[in-house]
Amino acid sequence: MRAYFGRRYSLSASHRLHTEALSADQNREAYGKCNNPHGHGHNYTIEVLVGGPIDPATGFVTDLARLDSVIQARVLDRFDHANLNLDPIFANRVPTTENLCRTVFEILEGPVAPAELVQVRVEETENNFFEYSGR
Repeated sequence: MRAYFGRRYSLSASHRLHTEALSADQNREAYGKCNNPHGHGHNYTIEVLVGGPIDPATGFVTDLARLDSVIQARVLDRFDHANLNLDPIFANRVPTTENLCRTVFEILEGPVAPAELVQVRVEETENNFFEYSGR
């Protein structure tokens, strides 16, 4: 029997949407106010969905404390109260929320085992959210 477990986490981070592949005018046109040279911040909600069989001994899909520990060490400690543009993982990737979502998935995909990482969802605002499932 396969079951799913989801957990929410919060972090605050800043970014500037800008790429060297575009001219200054093209960056302003593509990213609008998000291209502000001083950047801007968000209070993100990150949802992690894992799946797998229910352990017959514990009744759990995953060890919650272990999942929290992995996400704390690999995602929250790295990105909370950070400027995403300064993180080496975004050196060749514009730190859009789409790319943050994909990056979080890539960072967590192996370390959440034995559970399978099914999806990462990032809420940027109450109106904007992004989902990535690695497919």
